[in-house]
Amino acid sequence: MSASAVPPRASVADVEAADLAERAAALLDDGHRLALVAAAPQRVVYLFTRPAADGEPERRAELHVRPGVVPPSLAALSLPAGRFERRAGRDGRAELFHGRLPADALPLAERVGADAAVGHALAFCLAVEDAAGVGVSPGVQRSRAVLLELERLGNHVADLGALCDEAGRPVLGARFARVRETLLRLNVRVTGHRLLRGGVLLGGAVLRAVPDPRLLAAIEADVEEIADLALADTAVAGRFTGTAPLGRAAARDLGALGCVARASGLDVDARRDHPFTDLRPTLAVATALHGDVLARFRIRVREIAASVALVDDLTYGMNPGLTSYWPPLAPGHGPASGIGIVEGWRGTIVHRVELAADGALVRDTIVDPSFFNRPALPVALAGALAADVLLVTRSFNLS
Repeated sequence: MSASAVPPRASVADVEAADLAERAAALLDDGHRLALVAAAPQRVVYLFTRPAADGEPERRAELHVRPGVVPPSLAALSLPAGRFERRAGRDGRAELFHGRLPADALPLAERVGADAAVGHALAFCLAVEDAAGVGVSPGVQRSRAVLLELERLGNHVADLGALCDEAGRPVLGARFARVRETLLRLNVRVTGHRLLRGGVLLGGAVLRAVPDPRLLAAIEADVEEIADLALADTAVAGRFTGTAPLGRAAARDLGALGCVARASGLDVDARRDHPFTDLRPTLAVATALHGDVLARFRIRVREIAASVALVDDLTYGMNPGLTSYWPPLAPGHGPASGIGIVEGWRGTIVHRVELAADGALVRDTIVDPSFFNRPALPVALAGALAADVLLVTRSFNLS
């Protein structure tokens, strides 16, 4: 598991607006998905990604279109495309990065999602490293993967507790909150921050301490015990079972990601599909069939066990400390663009950065998984009782 997986550079094609739909349809038919749309004054960039599968490496393809009098549109091909196009050029976050040096913009990237500091910081760093052509050592990528799994653990435990609270079992919620606090204190020992800020650096990572595998094993056992108690409670099981199901076809058509998608039977996970480090064979992607609140609860429990196993393997022989290599970018290096893809705890996070000739950022286009999962929530709620709305919303936990 020490090998570093180097993400491929995206292929770039300039297309006419009239040819956009045909080129995009060909990519979609070839197994790609539309991951991002970035709007610039002179062009619109459509980023398509295809996961690694059957021995084939992952692929990334960009279609660059010059907008004319009538803006190009792929809304007829997919719902996410239409939603992307409506918000293109209207996301103020992208402009907040304008003119900043990448190192100065990293704290801003960490704060894009308050509870996903590692996921967004890592996607940003991967994008900048891709644009700058800077390689990162396998040891650094392992440290980053550890931080990403710690973030996943803490947030999944918090979600389990929130679901128990909404089901009318605050005692179980309090027990999950105790486990969550244990993880937050572990985060402080590892990075100095309860939300793991400062752990991911451009070209590197810093771990003040290595997580104790015995502590993580105890946390896993604690989570399984509390989850078993919750599901053995007929009132909790009754609230969860069959509530707000999201079918596999609907999840696929809406572009759902993360736990929401996997609970509906979609086998999607950027840790395997778009790896920045090789997690095989330890990585186990959990899926379910029914797509209801119960499935989303169980998926989180299973992912906690999977994350503990990953951290245990990743930290074997690891020493704490700072590992970083970020050379000053020489003037004239840019302009360049780069892509970072990470499986955050909610799902796939994508950042696409553009660097100017002096190495400063022109923009950072960001796609959080909640963008894809938000349209799935009203679909799941269609047959739900009014009393279950908060419970279902908690099971999605959108940002």
